[in-house]
Amino acid sequence: MRVSLKDVAERAGVSIKTVSNVVNNYQHVTPAMRARVQEAIDELGYRPNLTARHLRKGRTGIIALALPELGNPYFAELAGAVIDAAGEHDITVLLDHTRGEREQELLVSQGFRARVIDGLILSPLELEAEDLRGRDGDEVPLVLLGERAYDLPHDHIAIDNVAAARTAVRHLVGRGRTRIAYLGERTDSANQPARLRLDGWRRELTEAGLAAPDSLVGATGGWDRGDGAEAMARMLDSGVRPDAVFAYNDLVAIGAMRVLHERGLRVPWDVAVVGFDDIAEGQFGAVTLTTISPDKQAIARLAVQSLLRSLEHPEERAGRELTAEFRLVERESTLGRR
Repeated sequence: MRVSLKDVAERAGVSIKTVSNVVNNYQHVTPAMRARVQEAIDELGYRPNLTARHLRKGRTGIIALALPELGNPYFAELAGAVIDAAGEHDITVLLDHTRGEREQELLVSQGFRARVIDGLILSPLELEAEDLRGRDGDEVPLVLLGERAYDLPHDHIAIDNVAAARTAVRHLVGRGRTRIAYLGERTDSANQPARLRLDGWRRELTEAGLAAPDSLVGATGGWDRGDGAEAMARMLDSGVRPDAVFAYNDLVAIGAMRVLHERGLRVPWDVAVVGFDDIAEGQFGAVTLTTISPDKQAIARLAVQSLLRSLEHPEERAGRELTAEFRLVERESTLGRR
């Protein structure tokens, strides 16, 4: 049988209102009274009715998180971080998989689940600003993740990709590498992160007085292990032999490392490798992967907090640019075994 506020009140010898104040963490309850009510809650095993609590505020207590690649470990780890951050506010997260397709991103962003969710966190690849500009101001609040800037009244959360790429390349230069390749160039519309990371690669090499020829840039059709392997093989087959690789992400780096191994090139002695995303897989290969580690927990926390802020203060939906931190994690693919 479900324990009610009335049951707790009777056990503690207080009013239902006092129990409600304790459950909702209102401040105007004395420490002694709070302890007394908490003891009754623990004894009876009372659990708040979160659905009723959200409905009293005119909400469902559910938000949606729409991601382009659930099979990509980075997005899977980010989803876990968002779920944890939302759970701290008693909010449930509903996952949507857009596959990075414009039609799916449009469907999600235009509120096809508006009656179910209180807000949406969206990581778009194909959407243009015009697609989002027509959203009704009364629709559920929207927070955007990723590197595409839209200049719209929706909070946008990203890391500084140019600075992150420069940090990766600077590390390689500091290890004495002079022929540093970039794997992950994209020419389609979903290429903003790739462009930014390529820009950072080129800027850092130029500042270091090193060449950044097109022959050291490897294009990829996607961002998975196979894409990295194919790009690395094409570069080596063309006669280009880099002494280091900066990859668009960890998956591309892992694919490249496999090809280097097959060609008899040792990582990091012959070719050092740096990835991007700091996925768990990078820590468990035969050679652990040096990588740029975005603060996924901070990204998740900022996203959830931004949605809550928009729900509480809809008049303040001005569209802030929020930046999460990153760090370089040095491992064997650039340092070697110690």
